[in-house]
Amino acid sequence: MLFNSLDFVLFLPIVYLLYWKLSSSRLALQNILLLAASYFFYACWDSRFLLLLLFSTLLDYFSGLKIAASKSQQQRKIWLWTSIGINAGFLGFFKYYNFFAASFADFLSRLGLHVEVSTLSIVLPVGISFYTFHGLSYVIDIYKQKIKPETNFIDYSLFVSFFPLLVAGPIERATHLLPQLKKPRSFDYAKTVDGLRQMAWGFFKKVVVADSCSVYANQIFDQPNLYGGSTLLAGALFFTFQIYCDFSGYSDIALGTARLFGIELLRNFNYPYFSRDIAEFWRRWHISLSSWFRDYVYIPLGGSKGNSWMKIRNTFIIFLLSGFWHGANWTFIFWGLLNAVYFLPVLLMGNNRNHLEIVAANSNLPSFREVLAILLTFTLTLFAWIFFRSPHVSDAFDYIRKIFSSSLLRPPEVWPLHVLALIASLLLIEWMGRRKSFPLENLQWYFPTPVRWSIYMALVMLVFLFYGNNQSFIYFQF
Repeated sequence: MLFNSLDFVLFLPIVYLLYWKLSSSRLALQNILLLAASYFFYACWDSRFLLLLLFSTLLDYFSGLKIAASKSQQQRKIWLWTSIGINAGFLGFFKYYNFFAASFADFLSRLGLHVEVSTLSIVLPVGISFYTFHGLSYVIDIYKQKIKPETNFIDYSLFVSFFPLLVAGPIERATHLLPQLKKPRSFDYAKTVDGLRQMAWGFFKKVVVADSCSVYANQIFDQPNLYGGSTLLAGALFFTFQIYCDFSGYSDIALGTARLFGIELLRNFNYPYFSRDIAEFWRRWHISLSSWFRDYVYIPLGGSKGNSWMKIRNTFIIFLLSGFWHGANWTFIFWGLLNAVYFLPVLLMGNNRNHLEIVAANSNLPSFREVLAILLTFTLTLFAWIFFRSPHVSDAFDYIRKIFSSSLLRPPEVWPLHVLALIASLLLIEWMGRRKSFPLENLQWYFPTPVRWSIYMALVMLVFLFYGNNQSFIYFQF
């Protein structure tokens, strides 16, 4: 079930009304309802994979109990690695088997050995990368004695499969979400209105901006040989805003939907295209994944401590894993490695913690130096997205080579003014709202009722005007 579908428009109000019919004194029934709704939501994709979701949930639930009950460190490690091994095995089989098989066959053929390697017609279970990481963080936190195991299976299952975050995040932590599921939740009008605002902003970003950009990004990337350098650069620009508005739009809808039920999810985006260096960009882009790798891989490896070699090693490991997490293709791996190359100079010069506050936090406009830093970071990110979008690494290099041809100086053949206007409007609104968690937050503090309702109606009308192709979200494939 897509957020941007009529099915969801019917599904959400029904669950919402039933949920608040159950008073806060009936917390157990509220959680059961949300769990049933989450499994129904997931079954609308492919009911065959409900058993896989249930198995993963049971595995980590009982592993957590066993780790806490173990009397020796060896037993604790056995249960920890049993959970990690089985979870990684399922993820590897469904997501990476064909990639490894094809890559192995290609490697042997380069050595002059031609072998037939059978691949499988495997359907990737939607959301497997996300709910697997939910469970792994839970088990690892129990092993590290940061949390105690959850004994209520319903509450734990809801933590893993809560429908707003189930298929594309944010990647939640048990320390953040489980306590909320254990506390009574009462209806809060202000939270409901703010949740609807964030959903409206998310729908605008996805349906209006991202889907409009995708038309021209796909047109250009699918047939790059037909266009000159300036048009290819425009295609990269359209994809840069497509992937941002698509994924951050999903996150806004997810966070807003959860808030309707009195639940706060982790923030996943914080205006990343206003970043002044790559380190800041990665603190603001897909925050729940970046922080997951930081806490469970990067810091245990030593983080930015130690000598330069260790810093370089840890940086490449973390970005390699991040690229590989996104998909079974060398393009994602190269995208991750390229970001590591971007990140290393900032880290080695000790500047990776320089920009912890949003740009121009105390002024309306950035300084000239900040503008240059933002443009440089944005340009580096744009070229990295070319590898992310291309079918093969060689295609990405060809695409970039054609950008820097003499045709770069010609006017673009594809230059839709309405899409450029949408991108400019998005940037203006986000710049004005960059100090808030999303631009429309607490709108009642700034505008009288008639103006607020004009804004709401404009957003709704734009969503309905641009709605039609019902495109899936990009990150569903991960």
